[in-house]
Amino acid sequence: MTIVTNSTTLDHPPAPRRGLRARWAPVPGPSGGTLSERVMAARGVDDAFLDPRLGDLHDPSGIPDLDRAAQRLLDAARAGEPVIIYGDYDVDGVTASAILFHTLAALAPETSVRIYIPHRVDEGYGINADAIRTLADEGARLVVSVDCGITAVEPAKVARSLGLDLIITDHHNPPASLDDLPDAFAVVHPRRPDSTYPFGDLCGAGVAYKLAWRLCTLACGSDRVTDTLRRLLVELLAFASLGVVADAVPLLDENRVIARHGLRRVRTSPFAGLRALVEASGLAGGSIAAEDAGFRLAPRLNAIGRLGHAREAAELLTTHDPALASGIAEKLSRINDQRRRIERDITNQADELAEHAGMTARDRRAIVLAGEDWHPGVVGIVCSRLVDRHHRPTILLTREGDGLRGSGRSIDGFNLHGALERCADLLTGFGGHDMAAGLRLRADALDAFTDRFVGVCNESLRPEDLVATVRFDTACSIDELTTGEVRRLEALAPHGRANPAPRVLVTGLRVAERPRPFGRTGDHLDVRVRAGSRHMRLVGWGWAAHKDAIPAGAGIDAVVEPRLSNWNGRTRVEPTLIDLAVQG
Repeated sequence: MTIVTNSTTLDHPPAPRRGLRARWAPVPGPSGGTLSERVMAARGVDDAFLDPRLGDLHDPSGIPDLDRAAQRLLDAARAGEPVIIYGDYDVDGVTASAILFHTLAALAPETSVRIYIPHRVDEGYGINADAIRTLADEGARLVVSVDCGITAVEPAKVARSLGLDLIITDHHNPPASLDDLPDAFAVVHPRRPDSTYPFGDLCGAGVAYKLAWRLCTLACGSDRVTDTLRRLLVELLAFASLGVVADAVPLLDENRVIARHGLRRVRTSPFAGLRALVEASGLAGGSIAAEDAGFRLAPRLNAIGRLGHAREAAELLTTHDPALASGIAEKLSRINDQRRRIERDITNQADELAEHAGMTARDRRAIVLAGEDWHPGVVGIVCSRLVDRHHRPTILLTREGDGLRGSGRSIDGFNLHGALERCADLLTGFGGHDMAAGLRLRADALDAFTDRFVGVCNESLRPEDLVATVRFDTACSIDELTTGEVRRLEALAPHGRANPAPRVLVTGLRVAERPRPFGRTGDHLDVRVRAGSRHMRLVGWGWAAHKDAIPAGAGIDAVVEPRLSNWNGRTRVEPTLIDLAVQG
């Protein structure tokens, strides 16, 4: 294979099919141009992608029922009618709740706006009929859901029978037929069967943001809103960006606009709770990237919902009291540390059980396990850990009286929600989307469900699908990894699903010295490489276990994420190691 670059022509054998960790798959793309040009061409994006603008957001009125919902909420706010926001207990639901709360508070400060978040363990996911009855008994006549409700057929019936107007806003997989939608006052969903909205992959906070936007334009009687409301809508993007990142929706189109502009506002947000969360996460000193939101901010917001009650996260994001916000944020950090310990223990147990039950073999292309005392608020994260380790759909369940409840996570290309639909007669309830879902079933149906679900996975997945695949955008030489080119690649951020961080195959490297473990526990690896006169450090996070497989002097090819390191006022290229292959 001949790889033509702007600086040199590399004659090199085809990229190895496997590295030390995964098989490799290049993204088809051109061979000419600079490194950044080849990466962008491989992704099918142009310079406009590097500069997402707020003007690129679509008219919210294009979402079915959104105008009807907005008018009902605005009328209620102006009339002083209490409004209940019914939110989900994850980051997407809590940030969506905060968006509507602050919008309604700005439009009608005297109106009572209350957030109701169900308890993850006691009530479970989604709108539940008992909660609707309780809210109605307390005098509620208007409830708006965020990030849940698209399958709440029975709760919608209960609401209607009680004279309560239920507005549903959601983004999870809708039914295929309009006849199967809940009979609510309004059902706001960008992917309803009758929707012509141009972008269907909004998260729950994104849908709530669109509703907030329309509330403001309705209140002003014009597409142009007051300066105060315009500033509010811009600042609310910070909440929406956390929902986008945490819910792992595709970082394209509107989601990219929301994430790019919202993440920039998180650290300096006028909302006391966001500032306190940033401080408690140790991020007050610099800009907030999608990586920071996903791995430091979101876990704290999620942790309280997993081990306590998510209403505290909602209180954090809606309070104007800096002292209260600081106290809640510090509590969330403590709870998150506790969550990590529980998660680690359950992960180790589940991993051993999966191996013992033969569910990591090639003929069992899914993992289904039930534990007696696994914390139901943590099994979803553990599912993700097992998917990372064994690269197959995973469902973990925990005992709940005479039944089981749990969570599932999937791999790219396998529709988890669709697989559960094929097992629906064995389940007492389920919901979610392609990559993640929640479910309930009777304990005596576990064996039948396991056999059916594994059968569906065996039928749909090939053995090679169970091997993690590292995809890279293009191949390059070490000389192409310049500060200027890496800066240009950084403009592709924020990164996430459908827009991962750029990865390149760097060829013709030689290990300059024996790799050295580093970090507090020695889990990471410092790999020094050279090619010609150029030397470079590769940072292998979690790579220490592979140090003996990378001998000094060996020739290697490496898949890396180009990164810049700033130390003592000096900027240098210091890529993150993703995988490598030692040349035989």
